[in-house]
Amino acid sequence: MKQKVQSFGRFLSGMVMPNIGAFIAWGLLTALFIASGYIPNEKLNTIVGPMLTYVLPTLIAYQGGKMVGGERGGVMGAIMTIGVICGTEYTMFMGAMIAGPLAGWIIKKFDKAVDGKIPAGFEMLVNNFSVGIFGLILAIIGFYLIGPFMGAVLTVLNAGVEVLVNHGLLPLVSIFVEPAKVLFLNNAINHGIFTPLGAEQVVNAGKSIFYMIETNPGAGTGVLVAYMLFAKDKITKTSAPGALIIHFFGGIHEIYFPYVLMNPLLLLATIGGSVAAMFFNTILGLGLTGPASPGSIIAYVGMAQKGQHILVFLSAVIAAVVSFIIAAPIIRFSNGKKSLEESAEQMKAMKAEAKGVSVDEVHTIDAVKAVAPADIKHIVFACDAGMGSSAMGATVLKKKLAAVGRSDIEVNHASVSDIPAGTQIVVTHKDLQERARKSAPNARLVLISNFMSAPEYDQLAQELANN
Repeated sequence: MKQKVQSFGRFLSGMVMPNIGAFIAWGLLTALFIASGYIPNEKLNTIVGPMLTYVLPTLIAYQGGKMVGGERGGVMGAIMTIGVICGTEYTMFMGAMIAGPLAGWIIKKFDKAVDGKIPAGFEMLVNNFSVGIFGLILAIIGFYLIGPFMGAVLTVLNAGVEVLVNHGLLPLVSIFVEPAKVLFLNNAINHGIFTPLGAEQVVNAGKSIFYMIETNPGAGTGVLVAYMLFAKDKITKTSAPGALIIHFFGGIHEIYFPYVLMNPLLLLATIGGSVAAMFFNTILGLGLTGPASPGSIIAYVGMAQKGQHILVFLSAVIAAVVSFIIAAPIIRFSNGKKSLEESAEQMKAMKAEAKGVSVDEVHTIDAVKAVAPADIKHIVFACDAGMGSSAMGATVLKKKLAAVGRSDIEVNHASVSDIPAGTQIVVTHKDLQERARKSAPNARLVLISNFMSAPEYDQLAQELANN
């Protein structure tokens, strides 16, 4: 049951994350050109509504349909979602998350049913008209059924959110969010739940506090600073500053999870910091105009509403200070029996459980050296979402290859579920090996256990230099 919930959350976030750039563009458009924005512009303000109502839900639906039924599924999802959008007065992010995958599944089933049964020369006719006919039917169903139904659901959800906000209970959500982040449900929670809810709030208020719950980098910052000052283990103490820079400025929160797992009591620190910041945000009525992705202080403050940048920055400072005050004595008086390496291994096991894969089978770079061709030109670094850890790892690997004279090799990053066809080598975390094999069955896998300092980087770079 737990794995099904986690898989569902990852699927929801998978529809939103590839479109985060569009959400940010809309958030900046809102911050700049609405009547209360930095540069009020009546004409450009007319873009805000249509982009929110039509473009963003359609992008989500297309991605959801594509995830299930490929390109044809994406087109079907977009067609059906227009019907859903026009069937209610609400912004249909939730409706798009239903319509997109449903339409993709239907066309996928149709394609499977007629596979091998279409007379030669009629393939294009059947393909085009099947999408047109089924798309029309589903758009009508979306208009009369899904749109009104999701409108009723959103009425109830909005009432619940209003109760939380009016009674000052929203900060307590952090009690559940912070432990969930360490279980690698951060993307599912942030992009699968908070981003759509936040967009609904922005429509009415021009900002949303939901964008500030998971993305605040302050809580993790406090823990890392405490390790810098009070850690007993030398490796942990010296590695914390680098992790702090990547977390605070780069926005890759996964980097501090092993430090929390070294002593689970530190969850009290991250929860305390996050709750304190959310009380501050709630009391002052703060919010962001769009999602802060990644959760960097730059993105966090950059998406603040006009006149609130300093206050938004202070919310991160408050989270960091409270987190540090709680974490410092825990770290200082800890017996220090669990090392960072042991915690990293625990994190990997937890991440593997969250992704529903096995961690028993581990293949190292030596096990696959013999299959490496000498003319490698394309390497893909893959992580779960293809945006955070993989981007960081790809940067590190590029530098390693350049140092040995192989800057001619192209290194990209991608989601482990969407590795480009023709990829020769895939570098990924060992816990993602099963998904990587399914996504790129003909590629060589190089499996690592640490995105920042994996010895496999040097081994691979030297091997390719020798070739």
